[in-house]
Amino acid sequence: MTTMIVNEAVCEALFASSLQPSDTLTAEAVADAIGSTLRRLGQAGCASRMAEEFGDHPLEATGRMRWIRELTGDLSAFLYFSLAVPARTGSGGELLPVRQAA
Repeated sequence: MTTMIVNEAVCEALFASSLQPSDTLTAEAVADAIGSTLRRLGQAGCASRMAEEFGDHPLEATGRMRWIRELTGDLSAFLYFSLAVPARTGSGGELLPVRQAA
């Protein structure tokens, strides 16, 4: 499977997930959203849900996909740098957020 196909599947799963910009977005929360949505809907179901939303609500779907693309870009940078630098955690041992909603 190529990187492009994996990236598309990740974006489709995040799009179909219940994750929202207002949620606390840790790497773990995003990974959980991707995994649980793919298990629940499958890759084809995620793509179908995304296509349905673009057909029914194109403006809202475009905004959501823009947010997801930004989020996955942030995650890619986070994962890249976390390989070279030990992960920072909060006082309770939790991972620091990848990106906080504005």
